Amino acid sequence: MHMKTITAIFLLFPLVLFGQQRNNIESSLEVVDIASGSRETIVTMKILFEAPNWSRDGKYYILNSSGKLYRLNRGEDQWKEIDTDFAQRCNNDHGISPDGSQLVISHHSEGPEGSSGSALFILPIDGGIPERITEKVPSYWHGWSPDGKTLVYVGQRNGEYDIYSISTNGGKERRLTECTGLDDGPDYSADGKHIYFNSYCSGKMEIWRMETDGGNHQQLTNDQYSNWFPHPSPDGKHVVFLSFIEDQEQGHPFGKDVKLRIMDPEGGNIRDLTDVFFGGQGTINVPSWSPDSKKVAFVTYRVVE
Repeated sequence: MHMKTITAIFLLFPLVLFGQQRNNIESSLEVVDIASGSRETIVTMKILFEAPNWSRDGKYYILNSSGKLYRLNRGEDQWKEIDTDFAQRCNNDHGISPDGSQLVISHHSEGPEGSSGSALFILPIDGGIPERITEKVPSYWHGWSPDGKTLVYVGQRNGEYDIYSISTNGGKERRLTECTGLDDGPDYSADGKHIYFNSYCSGKMEIWRMETDGGNHQQLTNDQYSNWFPHPSPDGKHVVFLSFIEDQEQGHPFGKDVKLRIMDPEGGNIRDLTDVFFGGQGTINVPSWSPDSKKVAFVTYRVVE
C-alpha cells in the first residue's frame, strides 16, 4: 500500500465545517480496485475533506474542504485551490461535466423571498466565475447527463426532499419523485436511460432507479443496511454504493461504520467491495469512478488524539 501524508499545508485549511468543529479527524483519500478489492491510500491529512471526483482523463481528483474546492494531481502531494470566485461556501455535492470542461458546485446562496441554502452553479473546470443554475434553495447536485445537457439534484420544496432535473442553461426545474420521505443521491447511467438514487419510499433507505423522465421506479436493494449514493460505472456494467451497517433511517451522518458495495445495473450480484470502515457523510457522495471503470475513489476517516 502506497501512502503519502501531507504536513506542510495543514494550516491552510480551517478545521471547521460550517460551524462543526472536527479538529481530531484524519481523512484519507483511497482507491479500491473492483476486481481484486485491493486498496491504495493516495493521501492522508489531519483535516476533514470529502467527496472525491475522479477527472475524466484520470489525471487528478477534486475534493472539498471547509467550503472550498481543491485539485490533487495523481502522483503529487500538493493540493491546488480551485478559483470559485464568490462561491466560498461549497458543500460536498460537486462534479465534472461529461466532456471534462466544466465543474458544477453546490454553494450556499440566497434564494427567493429571503430564503437561503445550497444552489447549483457551473464554472470552468480550472476555475472562474460561477454561473447560477437553480434559483430555488436548497438544491444539492448529484448527477450530470451523459449528453451534458441536464443536471439532476435533490431539492427541498414545501418541506419535502425530492429529486429534480434542470437544463444546464437553467430555467424551470422538473420534479422526478413524489414519494413521501427522503429521495437523494441521483446519478445517471452511462447510456443516459436511467437515474439511480436512494429513497426512503419503502420505509427504509434503499437503492432505486427510474427512467430519466421520472417514470418506472424500481427498488433494487432490500436488506439490513441503509443504502446510499449509487454511482453507475462509465462502462455501464456496475453500480457502486455506500451501505451504513446500522439503520440510519433518513440520515447519512458522518462518523459511522460503513462499507462500499457493488452490484450489476439490474440490482443483482450484490457483493462487498470493501471491509467495514469509519466513514459516512463525505465518503462517496458524488461520482468517483476512474474513467476505465476499474477503480473507485472514496474517503475514510479516523479519530486522532
